[in-house]
Amino acid sequence: MALDGTPGSNTSRPLDGKVAIVTGSGRGLGLAYAQELARQGAAVVINDVDEATAADAVATIEAEGGRAVAVAAPVGPTETAQQLVRTAVDTFGRLDILVTNAGVLRDTVLWKMSDDDFDTVINVHLRGTFTCVREAAGWMRENGVAGRIIAIGSPTGQRGNFGQTNYAAAKAGIVGMVRTWALELKRAGITANAVIPVAATAMTATVPYFAAAVEADAAGEPMPAFFRHDLGFGTSDDVAGLITYLASDAAAGVTGQAIGIGGDRLQLWSHPEAVATAYREGGWSYDDLAAGFSEAVGDLQSVGEKFPPLPEELQRS
Repeated sequence: MALDGTPGSNTSRPLDGKVAIVTGSGRGLGLAYAQELARQGAAVVINDVDEATAADAVATIEAEGGRAVAVAAPVGPTETAQQLVRTAVDTFGRLDILVTNAGVLRDTVLWKMSDDDFDTVINVHLRGTFTCVREAAGWMRENGVAGRIIAIGSPTGQRGNFGQTNYAAAKAGIVGMVRTWALELKRAGITANAVIPVAATAMTATVPYFAAAVEADAAGEPMPAFFRHDLGFGTSDDVAGLITYLASDAAAGVTGQAIGIGGDRLQLWSHPEAVATAYREGGWSYDDLAAGFSEAVGDLQSVGEKFPPLPEELQRS
């Protein structure tokens, strides 16, 4: 079925009449989100720092009968957020959905990470999410639109990852903001959720552990079941359905959540909760803690992601 709903011009789609902004949607996951939103009826504002890349993304949507427009600008500055919202309203008449996907990587260990490495990632991921959501939510509230805010997180923000101090901080911060926005925007009927995707990207393509999955994807073949089921690792298109669902009226009761998706797996991440509680009358001195910390709190929490061993047939040298 084409994006215009054919066959049958009166075909109803869940996002018909709605308008979405997707930051960082020139390629990869962001493009998959934008294309699926368009297939489900939304008009889409594409965003990328490269004008030609953004234009190409618009062309792919229009080629299937969808509606899209490009904004070539870096996410982070308030001016870009204002331009995105203005473009949505001026071009399509309204704004219903914001997906904050734009991001960059500057990976290195803590003692080698420069101020610029840290600031660049925080500016695009964390500040860029904040400025875009502030602008979009403001317009939605002022115009009585029960909109949808969908911010993209990462497993790194949930559990940490070696060499990604900046990225982990940004992605953890995004989930913290989403929980706060869910409270602040509830009265306006605006939902705010974080999506934690696990998919084949330019970054995972360089990781030997995922080589067999990346090879299959590049060849247009199904990924091995080990990746799709056991790891919850799939394609960009596997994530796009959740984006569309959260953008729809069907998800009006879902807000303040961090939802993981990848391959065949869907996950609901927990909010941080105390896992052990102990009391001592008069409080806890150093001596008390040194003598009884382990007994008081039990097993410590793990950090980082733990991947199971690759089956022999999926190993690559």
